Amino acid sequence: MKHVHYSDVAQEDVAQGAKGAKIRWVITEKDGAPTFIMRQFEIAAGGFTPLHEHAWEHEAFILSGAGAIIGGDREEAFKPGDAVFIPGGEKHQFKNTGKEPVSMLCLIPARKSV
Repeated sequence: MKHVHYSDVAQEDVAQGAKGAKIRWVITEKDGAPTFIMRQFEIAAGGFTPLHEHAWEHEAFILSGAGAIIGGDREEAFKPGDAVFIPGGEKHQFKNTGKEPVSMLCLIPARKSV
C-alpha cells in the first residue's frame, strides 16, 4: 500500500507547449500500480496544458478552479466537481479561464497496458 499526501509528491513542469501548468505523478508503475496512473495538475490563471493527442484515454476530475476543455472540435466550460472523459486519439487541452488556480486529478492507463 502507498499512502501519501499529494503535496508531498514533487511538482514538475508540464511538457513543452504548456503555460503555467504543473504536474504531480501521485501513483505510478513505480508504486506497483500495473493498470492506472494518477496525476494531479495545477494550472495557473491564464495557463493551459499543451494541445495534443495520443492513443490512450484520460479521465479527469476537477477539484477547484474554472476553465475550458478542448476536446476534438468542441470547447466546453468546466467547474469544480465536473468529470471529463477524453477518448484515445482525441486532440485535447485544458485551459484556466478563471482567476484562481485549477486543480484536477487525471487518470491514464499505465504505459504497459496501453
